[in-house]
Amino acid sequence: MIELVKILSIDPVGDYRLQVCFSNGREGICDLSDMVGQDGPMLKPLADPEFFARAFVQTGTIAWPNGFDVDAIALHDEMLKAGQLEPALGGA
Repeated sequence: MIELVKILSIDPVGDYRLQVCFSNGREGICDLSDMVGQDGPMLKPLADPEFFARAFVQTGTIAWPNGFDVDAIALHDEMLKAGQLEPALGGA
């Protein structure tokens, strides 16, 4: 069964990494450096660290001003499988 989760908040922490807090109370740091190294019109702008840092949360996903976004469920599942998620401080 797919767990429906949304991203509640993000915080750029440098080197194409974001601290991500999910609606199920888990959080972690995701490294998107592999993604921004890919070719494509939507991904090329993200290679600029200043543009990458302009990420924001829109309708429960990570988005950028050029319209590119990252699926919250896929990101959560990838981070969980990699052991990159912890319960949020204050516990959920």
